[in-house]
Amino acid sequence: MKKILLLCFAIFSFVQSCTNRKKTTSSQIHSIYNYKVKGIDGKTIDFSDFKGKKILIVNTASECGFTPQYADLEKLYQQYKNQLVVVGFPANNFGSQEPGNNQEIATFCTKNYRVTFPMAAKVSVKGDSIEPLFEFLTQKEYNGVKNTTILWNFTKFLVDENGTLIDSFLSTTKPTDTRITQYLQPKN
Repeated sequence: MKKILLLCFAIFSFVQSCTNRKKTTSSQIHSIYNYKVKGIDGKTIDFSDFKGKKILIVNTASECGFTPQYADLEKLYQQYKNQLVVVGFPANNFGSQEPGNNQEIATFCTKNYRVTFPMAAKVSVKGDSIEPLFEFLTQKEYNGVKNTTILWNFTKFLVDENGTLIDSFLSTTKPTDTRITQYLQPKN
C-alpha cells in the first residue's frame, strides 16, 4: 500500500510539474518581444526594441497585384511614426511572386516605393519552414488571440504596445483602411 501511495504521489507531482511548466511557457509566448529576425540589410530586427509602439507586420511580395500597398504602408509608417512601426516580410509562398534575393528586394522597395520602414530578410510564412514569428502570429496557442490562415501576400497583423496581437487583416484590406487606423487614433 505504501508503494502505491508513493507511486500516486510521484505521478501527481509529475503532472503538477508539467502543468506549472506549461503555464509559465504559455505566459511567456504571448508577446512578440520574444522574437528577433534577420533584417533585409543583414542586421537584426529585435521586436523588444519596439516596446510602447504598435507594430504592423506584413508578408510582402514584389510581383503581386497588391504590391502597390507598399506605398500605403510607407504612408502609414510616416504618418504614425511616433506610435507605429511597420515591418515587411518578403515571402515567396504565394504564386512565386517574390523571386528575388534580399538585395534585389531591398532595391525594388527603395526605388519603386521609397520604403523606409524595416524590412526583414526573405522568409517563409507558412508550411514546414515557417518563420517562428509567423507561427506566433497565426496560431492562437501562441498568440492567445486567434488563429489566422495566411491566404496570400500582404496579409497584415497588428500588435499592440504591449506585444499582444490585436487582429489580422486580409490582403484586400489596405493599410490605410479604418479597420486598421482605428487602432492608431488617440483615445478620448
